[in-house]
Amino acid sequence: MLKIAEIFYSIQGESSYTGFPCIFVRLAGCNLRCLYCDTEYSYEEKYTLSVEDVFEKIKQYLPTRLIEITGGEPLLQPEVYDLISLLISENYTVLLETNGSVLLDKVPSETVIIMDIKCPSSNQAHSFERKNLTYLKSEIDEIKFVLADRRDYDFALQQIKDYHLDDFKILFSPITTSLDPAKLAEWMLRNHLDHRLQIQLHKVIWGADCSGV
Repeated sequence: MLKIAEIFYSIQGESSYTGFPCIFVRLAGCNLRCLYCDTEYSYEEKYTLSVEDVFEKIKQYLPTRLIEITGGEPLLQPEVYDLISLLISENYTVLLETNGSVLLDKVPSETVIIMDIKCPSSNQAHSFERKNLTYLKSEIDEIKFVLADRRDYDFALQQIKDYHLDDFKILFSPITTSLDPAKLAEWMLRNHLDHRLQIQLHKVIWGADCSGV
């Protein structure tokens, strides 16, 4: 059984899929405690469902076939791989959002992985499993840096340089309560970066404190 925090239908607010209608399956439980976490409610399960029952809930949102599996940290639950495989077999585009601390070796290759590399402001920068870089596919997968300040920005640039990440889709996501997106844009333009600055669109639409969107 999968431990569920919520299942909902919304507009994708992040990644290169921003703006598209998307089904979200938020699995409960997380092995990290980032200082800026905006989904602390996902630490505890609201209910449990079988893979088949999750799929039945998902089907009500057809014809949408874009789905994100997120958390918490979804890869903590072994049955998530069965869910992903089922969705892929049913012609869904599956986005997997993961915090970078759990090995990606069992994730089906068709999955679009959106992996965090935690920056110093999270207080979890030690958590990154570097071996995961060997499992990522540069043609479809994405790497996200959540940034609170200049130190985070410089850390992200160093990680990109050290691990030769320029071939990946890089997402710079500012914590807007502590880093003005205009300031981040200024830094990125000054450095001539070919990366994506992403604002959490769902928070722009429905507000920073809304869940289930």
